[in-house]
Amino acid sequence: MKKVTVHIADDHQILIDGIIAVLSSEKNIEVVGHSLSGKDVLSWFASNKADVLILDINMPELDGIEVMKVFNEQNFQQKIIVLSSYDDVKLIKEVLKIGASGFLAKKCAGEHIVDAINTVYEGKQYFSKSIQDKLLSTFTGNLVKERKSSHESTFFSSLTPRELEVLRLIALQYNSKEISNELHISINTVETHRKNLISKLNVKNVVGLAIYAVKNNIV
Repeated sequence: MKKVTVHIADDHQILIDGIIAVLSSEKNIEVVGHSLSGKDVLSWFASNKADVLILDINMPELDGIEVMKVFNEQNFQQKIIVLSSYDDVKLIKEVLKIGASGFLAKKCAGEHIVDAINTVYEGKQYFSKSIQDKLLSTFTGNLVKERKSSHESTFFSSLTPRELEVLRLIALQYNSKEISNELHISINTVETHRKNLISKLNVKNVVGLAIYAVKNNIV
């Protein structure tokens, strides 16, 4: 089995050591490097590779957002899980648009880091439950405001309220059964909504739906 290689970037050595300790018992994950600043991250990746980068937002010299922008310019291919002491929705949306595959609040990093690494390595997005709840709450509020301010909005008029709910949950990595339970509809109905969304939004698959939702502030 191929090991998932991981690089950890944070300006606190104690946090790095803690994550390394958690990952040391995982047979399929190998920590291959760590950095204490944004410049160190870029220097390391200039001559090394890792499948997943665990990246703190607040670092000296270059912060995490600046590092991701450089990675985009240089077309680096690693998956990025952002760590932050804050779970501000605006920040979450910003890093997802730049290219992050996951977002973890530092306070729960140790509990969720293994699941997050495995999830993003498989090409999916990862949000801890607290982040999912915050995004869902924000989405609901924005949807009500949007309907009140512009009932003729092209985006909202193209999708039914139920389709919007399904799209929101797809973007938050809910599977069909979980969507079915959340919305109290059958799995067949979920699949029908999924197919209709793919057709209406002119995307190829569920990943395309998730990207569309992030770019259009659905989550």
